[in-house]
Amino acid sequence: MTDIFPQIRDLAIIGDRRTAALLTTTGTIVWYCPGRFDNPSLFASLLSPQAGSWSLQIPDARFVSRHYLGDSGVLETTLRTLQGELKITDWMSIGEGTPRGICRRFSSVPELLTVSLQAAPGYAQQSPNLRYQNQAVQIDRHYLYSSHPLKIVDEKAVEFSIPQGETGWAVLVDELLAGEITPDDWLETTLTCWQQIAAHATYSGPYEQQIAASVRVLRLLTYEPSGGVIAAPTIALPEVIGGKRNYDYRYVWLRDAGMIVSALTRLGSDGMEERRFLDFICHSERDGKLPLYPFSTITGQPVRPEETLDLKGYRSSQPVTIGNLARNQLQLDAYGNVLLAAKLIYSRFETRQHWTLIAQLADFLAEHWHEPDHGLWEEQVQRHYTSSKVIAACGLEYIAEFAQTEAQAQHWRTAARSIRGFVARECLTSEGAYAAIAGGDAVDLSAALFPVWRYTAPDSQEMIMTLKILERDYSSENLYRRHLEQFDSQQEGVFLAGTFWVAQYWVMRRDFPRVEAILNAALKYANDLGQFGEEADPQTGEMLGNFPQSFVHAAFIGAVIDLKAALEPKEPLESKEPLESKEPHDICEKQH
Repeated sequence: MTDIFPQIRDLAIIGDRRTAALLTTTGTIVWYCPGRFDNPSLFASLLSPQAGSWSLQIPDARFVSRHYLGDSGVLETTLRTLQGELKITDWMSIGEGTPRGICRRFSSVPELLTVSLQAAPGYAQQSPNLRYQNQAVQIDRHYLYSSHPLKIVDEKAVEFSIPQGETGWAVLVDELLAGEITPDDWLETTLTCWQQIAAHATYSGPYEQQIAASVRVLRLLTYEPSGGVIAAPTIALPEVIGGKRNYDYRYVWLRDAGMIVSALTRLGSDGMEERRFLDFICHSERDGKLPLYPFSTITGQPVRPEETLDLKGYRSSQPVTIGNLARNQLQLDAYGNVLLAAKLIYSRFETRQHWTLIAQLADFLAEHWHEPDHGLWEEQVQRHYTSSKVIAACGLEYIAEFAQTEAQAQHWRTAARSIRGFVARECLTSEGAYAAIAGGDAVDLSAALFPVWRYTAPDSQEMIMTLKILERDYSSENLYRRHLEQFDSQQEGVFLAGTFWVAQYWVMRRDFPRVEAILNAALKYANDLGQFGEEADPQTGEMLGNFPQSFVHAAFIGAVIDLKAALEPKEPLESKEPLESKEPHDICEKQH
């Protein structure tokens, strides 16, 4: 390889709905945070060559193919050498009686295979403590077992070899195991649990295979104990190669979760996971000034302040940080998205779960909508972002249908009318389009959602002009960039979630050839497993940003579900609710 860093599109995710690991096409694990998504990493060579990995050493091995087994999160990779093929099965076990950690199974090896685990605890800021422990090698608080004898090398790595013609396995687990080690049994249990998870949602229609891949990603990014869905399992994968826009995405954003809940719900659901979403936000810790933090840890705790790590960074993109500076921002659209998701849940499942909190969020928006916030893109400057105002108005109008008193409903509807008046007066450009910020002349692709939220008609003059400007100033080969106040978005990649929003807009205009062109253009930037990063570079074909990104997958699902509804008269588009998820709560609860 000429580049020591893998291409982002070559990564693949495995996980146990508590944490995840990322693998390359040649079977090297380059990112892994044991225990939970936001724990310190044990493998981080994705961000620095010597920061830990679990690699395979076999001469002249070439990647052939990879796929998940059924609807599971179990990955099978095929490599080829001059002597034959090697199949590697990688998974993280779930289900009763299985240990937590990473399992690897190797088919009959065509020639000598050496497996090398180089641990780098604490984001490679600590030296590993390796020692033999019965059949295992203890690596700090973790234990490596294998089918063949283990050897500690230079107090830094653990290796074992599988001779030609033999099969093998290895497991890296979070506990000292007693009794027989049975990876095959754990694999069978894990596949059974994934079947139960998959049974909670089925989809047939346009882009069926791609939708299944997106749903798999959302399931893998769900923290099962709380129901929170993280934005991505990685940190510091850059939006601009070599630049400073590198963030920690291992948290649960209200905005993202609301859209995910809406998108998956519309695939069909028993309502269990939607209720878990409301449970999650209701039990999240509160801010002294805000009703909720705009995002939180996977257990609903406040996110830590930013801290810079001493790592090279993906292709020298620095800084590498953990935590997130946006944790205390006022983001009005986050609360608006929660109201839209709550409205959908209440309508579909005839519940008023956690109404007290939902009413508090509505009151907060009614009383604070006129304040500048940090907007959808979490800019460091506060402005009157049009998208924040619009979704606040829509959220208030939707949730007013469930108000407990007429006075309460009138309070929210009055605020929504005031917001609409403000947008009409202050948030149109000189060309008559919806402005990105009040008084500005730029537009942002978030406006493509305004008709989806039922704020305005898709063929209103404002929307027609907005799309005209998006096509003129922010489009490249049916892909779209966002507008940023503090950074020239022409320097970053096209924004894939926003591209799917534009496709969703054209569904409402019933321009199906254009919808297909946009969806297919964006799908070129999914990898072979149907997984997306946050952005893409049309010039190089590279993925950019943290990977895989739940926000993008939810946006894709939303666009395709609208397309299916528009193509099927029995599901008229006019009946559409806001967007999301249906993950199971009762499956394999006794795991680990």
